[in-house]
Amino acid sequence: MSPPRTALAPWQQRVYDRVAAALDAGRLGHALLFCGPALLGKRVVAERLAQRVLCQHRAPGQDACGHCRACELFAQRHQLDPVETRPDGLPAHPFGRPGHPDAVFVGHVLNEKARPPKMRTEIVIEQIRQLSERLSLTPQYGTALVALLDPADAINTAAGNALLKTLEEPVSGRYLWLLSAQPGRLPATIRSRCQRIEFHLPPRDEAEAWLVGRGHDAGDACEALDAARGHPGLADAWLTGDGLALRREVAGDLAALGKGRASPAEVAQRWSADDGLALRLRHAADLALADASGLTDPAAASSLAEWFDKANRTRDLLRTTVRADLAVVELLLAWRKRARRQGV
Repeated sequence: MSPPRTALAPWQQRVYDRVAAALDAGRLGHALLFCGPALLGKRVVAERLAQRVLCQHRAPGQDACGHCRACELFAQRHQLDPVETRPDGLPAHPFGRPGHPDAVFVGHVLNEKARPPKMRTEIVIEQIRQLSERLSLTPQYGTALVALLDPADAINTAAGNALLKTLEEPVSGRYLWLLSAQPGRLPATIRSRCQRIEFHLPPRDEAEAWLVGRGHDAGDACEALDAARGHPGLADAWLTGDGLALRREVAGDLAALGKGRASPAEVAQRWSADDGLALRLRHAADLALADASGLTDPAAASSLAEWFDKANRTRDLLRTTVRADLAVVELLLAWRKRARRQGV
């Protein structure tokens, strides 16, 4: 028997209901582009819709039954044992164990040719060719086959050209759904051949209620939602992990630096000591921007805005060979200098 499905968030349910109705009415083509900010549940909704399409015993207008053989096979790919890894520590099944033969999932995969093997950062042409071949085959269950490409914006140029050919030659009963948090990175020729399914940030009260419903303290939920600029998925990730605690730590460090109670070198070393540096820099930039928005002195606001840009540039440097701790020291020295000049 398939495991029980978790309830969709309200904003996810609205998208699901709208797309499900359109699918049932035959108003959607074979290619969809699920797009919107990351962590809003595009993958959850797309998979729920895929199961609905593939279910063998679904009543008209209803969701997937959850009990037929097709539903059981579809659910199996979610039952990945977290300790099931290769000897080198990489996941044995990046997308879960094989499940429904008519559900195809394309994304980042292991590059076995690399030494040592590592996950690819791009979706390559061989994957799209395999996808096209799968879409040309007869479904093993029922009359439909659903393919999810996530993240679609990770396709390289050659893969994009191959995907375009697949989009231009639709086959009845084949669904190709692209998921992207950055659809602007997709070629216009691909975007134009897909119907967009947009995900938007929900109303503030709905986001707060959802976070509290997930067991978060109301005050913490409000703080995290403010920090995430109304993004409930991001706020939930920060509350579940240490993202909100890091933000509070960064705020305290910036205040201490501004008052001369902390050394830029010491703070930079501490920030760079783990893998949370990128998030710390994001929080630092956001805190500077929030401070700037509350100032009436144009010069002070401009100074904070400049530091905001510098913090984001420093975060970009983390992808290069520049020593992170040295770049952060320079950034924090600029913060202390600005604070002293402004008399903070």
